[in-house]
Amino acid sequence: MNQGKIWTVVSPSVGLPLLLGSVTVIAILVHAAILSHTTWFPGYWQGGLKKAAAIETSIVG
Repeated sequence: MNQGKIWTVVSPSVGLPLLLGSVTVIAILVHAAILSHTTWFPGYWQGGLKKAAAIETSIVG
């Protein structure tokens, strides 16, 4: 297995925090992008709509 050889180049005490830190930064960037580019997500965090939207129907006769 080649995956074990990475720890001969990079110490686990350095590599693991870098890996976990990069995952955290990516997650924060994705959430920030969703918050800044959508209108529904901030409303979702505030509890969303309190009342369901009414369904409008028209009767053609």
